[in-house]
Amino acid sequence: MKALVIGGGIGGLVAALELHAAGIDAHVFESVREVRPLGVGINLLPHCVRLLDGLGAMEPLLELGVATSEQVFFNRFGQHIWTDARGLAAGYKWPQISIHRGELQVALMDIARERLSPDRIHPGWHLQSFESAGDGVVARFVDRATGVEQPEVRGDVLIGADGIHSTVRASFYPDEGPAKWNGALIYRAVTETEPFLSGRSQFMAGGEQTLIAYPISKAHMDRGRSLTNWAARFFVDPSKGFEKEDWNRRGDIADFLPRYENWRFPWLDIPALIRAAPAVWEFPMVDRDPLPRWTHGRATLLGDAAHPMYPLGSNGASQAIIDASVLAASLTNADGVEAALRAYEDDRRPKTAQIVLHNRRGGPERIVRMCEERAPDGFDDIEKVMPRAELQAIFDGYKTVASFDLDSVNRPA
Repeated sequence: MKALVIGGGIGGLVAALELHAAGIDAHVFESVREVRPLGVGINLLPHCVRLLDGLGAMEPLLELGVATSEQVFFNRFGQHIWTDARGLAAGYKWPQISIHRGELQVALMDIARERLSPDRIHPGWHLQSFESAGDGVVARFVDRATGVEQPEVRGDVLIGADGIHSTVRASFYPDEGPAKWNGALIYRAVTETEPFLSGRSQFMAGGEQTLIAYPISKAHMDRGRSLTNWAARFFVDPSKGFEKEDWNRRGDIADFLPRYENWRFPWLDIPALIRAAPAVWEFPMVDRDPLPRWTHGRATLLGDAAHPMYPLGSNGASQAIIDASVLAASLTNADGVEAALRAYEDDRRPKTAQIVLHNRRGGPERIVRMCEERAPDGFDDIEKVMPRAELQAIFDGYKTVASFDLDSVNRPA
């Protein structure tokens, strides 16, 4: 069987590795000619790290990133709301890994080139169109840089892992329109700082307006420093619209620094963190509505092409990796490609739709907004504002929805 994987991002590369491990001939087509370590930080949750471990990719990633130990929540005054243990510290058999997104992609690309062989990776090939052809698919590409047509490629199945602006998805739903924006803007960057809190902590502070930060580099940690990924989020009038979101669009700190000028906490000076960033990237927080179908004939969707979601709960990349595992297993075990794609979609589409909708309600991070609504001027006793049982239920519920509750992850395969 020959699989055409459209997109060399995290989901596409892991899909190719999973397919290769299952004995399927996987080819990756990436629009960008050269994959470079662009972007900022990302989190891989234990349920997807378990799958990466099965592919032999966990240890290389731990040499790059940080095994996160806790997620800590504060209000905008720096008062502690809740601490949620993470990864190994929470009893999982696998860690949560916080890592630079670009370094993760480059590492996965290196592994894919080694295992699939370089001739299975096609950089600079941008999908123009595809169609069913008998018992397979035919895909047509152009060189992204020059516009020159590439040779036609035939395969048995086509997997659209080409992100939120997916060409494959657009071919299925040409009238869908732009991604949905809720008015939230996120400014993201990485800044070298002193270690803070436990040194392996991820924290969120605020309410309606937030800032999240966490370390993402083992190399910095090894020399007593922290390469700190941070994201400042606030809301503006969504009726003004937004430009097409792009992780590589530069932002200006003058557009948001005044909002955080008084956010100086004992563990981290937020204005200093923002000012020291070498570069800042602007990103509107967007998603898309869940689809009624991912699969049409011998083509299907995966990752952000299938279920783009708000960046809450650390679940975007993790769900793409799970998609890849389920898809490979389905193609291996089902009776025929069409049956395999139906089994994959029947498993993954309802689960990811639930996460998309849950994230629209704020994910587990909504506790900072709830706390601000109940105690806008701060509190003396968090138990009187948000009882421990309520907080625990919010986090336990989200872990169950996103399939990374402790029992499920640690359960033997």
